[in-house]
Amino acid sequence: MTVGLFIPCYVDQFYPGAAIATLQLLEKLGCNVVYPKNQTCCGQPMANSGFEHLTGGCNELFIKNFAEFDYIVAPSGSCVLHIKDHIHDDNQPEKAAHVSNRIYELTSFLTDILKVTSLPAKFPHKVGVHQSCHGQRGLHLSQMTELVAPYYSKPGSLLNMVEGIEIIDLNRTDECCGFGGTFCVAEEAVSVKMGKDRVADHLNHGAEYITGVDMSCLMHMEGILNRQGSKVKVLHIAEILNGSPLTP
Repeated sequence: MTVGLFIPCYVDQFYPGAAIATLQLLEKLGCNVVYPKNQTCCGQPMANSGFEHLTGGCNELFIKNFAEFDYIVAPSGSCVLHIKDHIHDDNQPEKAAHVSNRIYELTSFLTDILKVTSLPAKFPHKVGVHQSCHGQRGLHLSQMTELVAPYYSKPGSLLNMVEGIEIIDLNRTDECCGFGGTFCVAEEAVSVKMGKDRVADHLNHGAEYITGVDMSCLMHMEGILNRQGSKVKVLHIAEILNGSPLTP
């Protein structure tokens, strides 16, 4: 199969290690991966700020870049959810529908499409897993604790395949970190307080690393950790699953 690799703009600019690990991991698992070089922002920041009517150019470019691939994979739940729910083009609705139906967040693609059962990765550290809201509640990557339903976690099932890793228990397994895209700008004080609470839960349980499927949430918590002088690091889940040389 041929996979179109979609790398969100902030990952491209600030966390290229997550992008490289995603590419390497998909190739290790037998995918033919293509990275369209003309890709840009998917338009989520505009849509989240109430300007979805201005994202037509983003939609057209995204469809142009990705409509011909068997699947589209990205290391970001929030960007994937935006494309799944909002991409449209009245001039080419069939291609827009193909993109919407074929785009996957990385861990969902690994579990649901590739059906990965083992990974040659090693990470001997205590790791806290952050369940990002878009991934959990929008893409259903893991079960919500307020539901009386069987528990599952696609990121968690993959992490449990990594040799030596210790996944720590948290008091509140699916609490929001407070990032929320433009929310962290419009409601800075509330966002910071939520982030401090989320970080504290990981620190109180001895995490050496905090991982997750969205680098945006991890970036928010990384800023708080750095300001607190903490030695705890954030790391995108792709870097752990890949056993990447970029990881310490």
